[in-house]
Amino acid sequence: MPLGERARDKSESRYCGVETEFSNDMPHLLSFNIDGAFDFVLTPLVDPAYRPSQGSFGDKGPGALPVAGSDLVLSPAQWSSHVVGKISSWIDLDSDDEVLRRDSEIILKQELAWASHLSLQACLLPPPKGISCANYARCVNQILQSSSNLQLWLRIPLRKHEDGDPVDDESLGGDPIDAWETWNSFRLLCEHNNQLSIALDVLSSLPSSNSLARWFGEPVRAAILHTDSFLTNARGYPCLSKRHQKLVTGFFNHSVQVVISGGKTSVDLAANYSGNHVDSNKKHPLKLYLDYIGYLYQKMDPLPEQEQYELGYRDFLQSPLQPLMDNLEAQTYETFEKDTVKYTQYQRAVSKALLDRVPDEKASSVTTVLMVVGAGRGPLVRASLEAAEETSRKLKVYAVEKNPNAVITLHSLVKLEGWENLVTIISSDMRHWDAPEEADILVSELLGSFGDNELSPECLDGAQRFLKPDGISIPSSYTSFLQPITTTKLFNDVKAHNDLAHYETAYVVKFHKVARLAPCQPVFTFTHPDTSPNKDNQRYTKLKFEIPSDTGSALVHGFSGYFDSTLYKDVHLGIEPTMPTPNMFSWFPIYFPLRTPLCIKPGTPLEVHMWRCCDTSKVWYEWCVASPSPSPIHNSKGRSYWVGL
Repeated sequence: MPLGERARDKSESRYCGVETEFSNDMPHLLSFNIDGAFDFVLTPLVDPAYRPSQGSFGDKGPGALPVAGSDLVLSPAQWSSHVVGKISSWIDLDSDDEVLRRDSEIILKQELAWASHLSLQACLLPPPKGISCANYARCVNQILQSSSNLQLWLRIPLRKHEDGDPVDDESLGGDPIDAWETWNSFRLLCEHNNQLSIALDVLSSLPSSNSLARWFGEPVRAAILHTDSFLTNARGYPCLSKRHQKLVTGFFNHSVQVVISGGKTSVDLAANYSGNHVDSNKKHPLKLYLDYIGYLYQKMDPLPEQEQYELGYRDFLQSPLQPLMDNLEAQTYETFEKDTVKYTQYQRAVSKALLDRVPDEKASSVTTVLMVVGAGRGPLVRASLEAAEETSRKLKVYAVEKNPNAVITLHSLVKLEGWENLVTIISSDMRHWDAPEEADILVSELLGSFGDNELSPECLDGAQRFLKPDGISIPSSYTSFLQPITTTKLFNDVKAHNDLAHYETAYVVKFHKVARLAPCQPVFTFTHPDTSPNKDNQRYTKLKFEIPSDTGSALVHGFSGYFDSTLYKDVHLGIEPTMPTPNMFSWFPIYFPLRTPLCIKPGTPLEVHMWRCCDTSKVWYEWCVASPSPSPIHNSKGRSYWVGL
């Protein structure tokens, strides 16, 4: 049974497995563990004593694998839903011993073929035995090229060796190497195949928080918790340290399944199993550990309403809007209009601007002219009128909108609310409209995920000609931000298109399985109104990111982009991670991919260059890495991605 049901939580992390030893009696082994409340078993499929070079095995004929029963001992549904195969742990495909190496290659292919025949969903591969894993990866990559949908989990010990630390992990060959490096070498050799994932061995000691954070951008499917990683509380029950608890909770939030391993093996107790019931006096030896994992799962805070709403968008690539070229549809307007936080901030900004613009003694005699440029279906018109009512100021509103379909809705709104004497609707592109009078306040919501990527600078440059010399623009400024990230899921999604254009396109993404490798840095800033004599919206910047030294090496798949804007004075709006507007969902971050992921070593700075380019018909970004090793300049001349003027 699952660890528990939480509201709208359908992630894989609800299910907990158990690692077992080999058993010739698979039905009894499975029944014992399922009756013990585990959801699946992680178990060897072949007798670990078998070696291909030794010929026949026991009573099996030549060429017959000594497997845990035939495929008929369990139903197809049981094999598929409740068994994860465990490839023999003795294999060493990079051994200097040729017999061992050949035996390893043969048994790897035989066991994975058997697992595929059983329609298993996944198999666990043992960790590479030493630093070199080229032949192991080659054999796995050959298998991955087949049409099988079998997922392969590479077992990796969750350990990062600091300088001077003793090394006692045989799986790493006794060498002081970061386990992430082992994983990275293996997946690079396998060409980032999306059927290759990770099962992390969680040990009693954990590396630094920064080192752990890298794994949340990697394809981790399972966390194997060893019983000797648990502590014992005052009542004698198993528990985990605070750091282990935080890590396990992080795994739950990233759909990582927990597998409990160690202690008295379930095979031992399964030997006492008979019939369809376990002796009621014999509890599963790992039941207390399972109960504790279930307790951690249940005590997690429920997903906030905003996160629940955004579940379906997690790690999903979306093309950014083309606000000038395309007219938005009703559904898009409706989504944005539900973001009450955004319009509350706009109302606050307009209220402050009105109070600064009109002193109390003139409140009843002075009418402020406010123009909403890009009025859509009217939410900014409403926010502005509510600000006027709140501050007891008189307001005359021009609602300028180029989308003729939205203009129909605007007319209906004005009539419905009785705003005929307050609001004038203009069906026109703001850049081409000749205003009958100058505005005191210019209000717009043209910001994109990267601030200027929906052409707010170009639009407002065209509109500011009808703003008074001392007029106020809301927003008054905005800055874009950039941050290097690991995001295997998104990289593989881009890679699946198998063309250059998708690597050179910026995407809007609700990031989830991502590792943020360094703090954000500002990129481009725009201020409105722009009174400089030679306005130029082209920009270029060079950034140098320092990844914390205790992180270890990391793979940069690209960059996440954000914005922060000043609407008016101290009223902000934005999604930059250190200062986001709470509970606002109008904008997801933007993702700039790299054509070839870049491995960054500890202490090595990452130098990034970015350009905002313009011509008469479009605006586009170009980006590249200059150090530690140069990348191609992405999207040269806007060949793959641009925003039309």
